Amino acid sequence: MSAASPVFAIIIPAYNEAEELPVTLAAVRRAMAAQDLPGECIVVDNHSSDDTAAVAKACGADRVVFEPVNQIARARNAGAAATVAEYLVFVDADTRIEAALLTTALHLLRHRLCVGGGAVVRFEGETSAVGRLAIGFWKRISLFTRTAAGSFFFCRREAFHAVGGFDLRLYAAEEVLLSRQLRKWGRARGQKFTIITDLPVVTSARKLRWYSDLQIVGWILFMVLMPFAIRSPRLCGFWYKRPDQEKKQGR
Repeated sequence: MSAASPVFAIIIPAYNEAEELPVTLAAVRRAMAAQDLPGECIVVDNHSSDDTAAVAKACGADRVVFEPVNQIARARNAGAAATVAEYLVFVDADTRIEAALLTTALHLLRHRLCVGGGAVVRFEGETSAVGRLAIGFWKRISLFTRTAAGSFFFCRREAFHAVGGFDLRLYAAEEVLLSRQLRKWGRARGQKFTIITDLPVVTSARKLRWYSDLQIVGWILFMVLMPFAIRSPRLCGFWYKRPDQEKKQGR
């Protein structure tokens, strides 16, 4: 980490992500090296049972902090609380960012052109028809409503704290609510919430491997019909379970 106080912080929530972190952190370090501002990378170990913390330290994280409650909203908030950086950039542990995308996000924040935002999302590698349909549907929603995906979410620190950060009552879709709150906060100050369209963020399609098309469609319909489910850790197991790791452990 630079001797100067960080102006931006990349915060990576990580629950049992020892396998994904090396590639993600390599991309993050390349993106950070291309910036003219001092920054830091914080990995939040969200009570992992694998080597997440050790891998994070070995692969480029400036700091690793621990959040004992297995909830992504808490993990992201813990990372934000651990830094003094003015600009917060949240990147999921299975998401790769390019230098140009980070540069664009920081430019928007530095010049007070926006309060925060995200980017259009692209799946890594080949995807199924359901995956292509889902990512296309999300893109339309994201652009129409100006809502950022949690895989890449950036904002001004003052705004983040003013609206209370990620809502701890939610176990999924917490970035949807925060997008809405930041849009409102920024609108009152002449700042937009921006979705970057020309530089997509690339995220893993591993859930398309873990679950069948029928399971994915069923879960989406369930969440649409019963939105209260995002307040239940049990009903949001789709986002927290690691079927591949459970198979390795013989469960």
